[in-house]
Amino acid sequence: MSELGVDDKDRIGADERPRIAGPGMFRRAAKASWKPLAITFVLFAALYYPVGMLLVHKIDDNLDYRTEPQGMQTGQSYAVATVADLIDREVRENAWTPNDPWFYPSAGLDNMPNFQLGMVEALSRFGVELLDQIGRVRGSSGADPDLQDAAGRLKISGEKWTWNPSVSIWPATPAESEYREAARRLRSYNQRLGEGNAVFERRVDNLQVTIERIAADLGSASQAIDDHVREHSGGWWFDFQVDDEFYRIKGKSYAYYLILRDLGLDFEAVLAERNMTRTWNEMLAVMRTLAGMDPLVVLNGSPDGLIFPSHLTSQGFYLLRARTKLKEISNILLK
Repeated sequence: MSELGVDDKDRIGADERPRIAGPGMFRRAAKASWKPLAITFVLFAALYYPVGMLLVHKIDDNLDYRTEPQGMQTGQSYAVATVADLIDREVRENAWTPNDPWFYPSAGLDNMPNFQLGMVEALSRFGVELLDQIGRVRGSSGADPDLQDAAGRLKISGEKWTWNPSVSIWPATPAESEYREAARRLRSYNQRLGEGNAVFERRVDNLQVTIERIAADLGSASQAIDDHVREHSGGWWFDFQVDDEFYRIKGKSYAYYLILRDLGLDFEAVLAERNMTRTWNEMLAVMRTLAGMDPLVVLNGSPDGLIFPSHLTSQGFYLLRARTKLKEISNILLK
């Protein structure tokens, strides 16, 4: 057996001695431990928003949605019941998305929030008409407390969240909580209506004014379409606002369709007396078509484009048709 040299003994001794951890070793260990965490975080972030958006996204435009008639008492309003149910459906069942902060996956959505904002604009408009016209005796009696509270809450911006430091450092009531309370007050009003302790004046002038206000609101929507088409049409491949405009108007039209459908039940005697049932149904058919428009992708091609359509222009056509029908009904009611 050969003898080990001095250099060999020194090398073996160095290998057997315990190594002292230095800064480099700690850096390598930290790098090795953080690498899987970083990969996990990246994968989570890559899936969190897309998957979350797919799970939350819902354009609930069920055109046959209605309050079950067996739950209605004599004297109650179908339109009021439907408005209360629509509010509850959007804030409880479908989740209210327009005010979701950045750390919610639904914060990346745009079509659903705009659809919901358009809906609440229509519901708020009707809430004002209930308060000022239909829910009081010829406008001279005091305001109904439930309708007054509900109308005020429905005016609150749908984008209001719990905390907005630009307004106040203190937490605030978010929009969905305000809307839930509005729905509760509308149900309270309808309950008292069935008991004979509230007013719902089924008069011709009340219906005429309500129709006129809805027609004016749809006219404002048609102006918004015209402005957008003039400024952005033809840029279908980079117009990221066209679907926002489309779905906001779709939400408003959808809510108005359901309100008008059930106002026809509330004012059935007035329509029959004025021989307007057929005209009313024709208006509802146009509103149903408008509310039901649902392209796979919303494009903003030129109005006279050959290949790529302008969905806003098509929406605007039915919007003006609906407004014309509403004006026709308003004129008949004035006679």
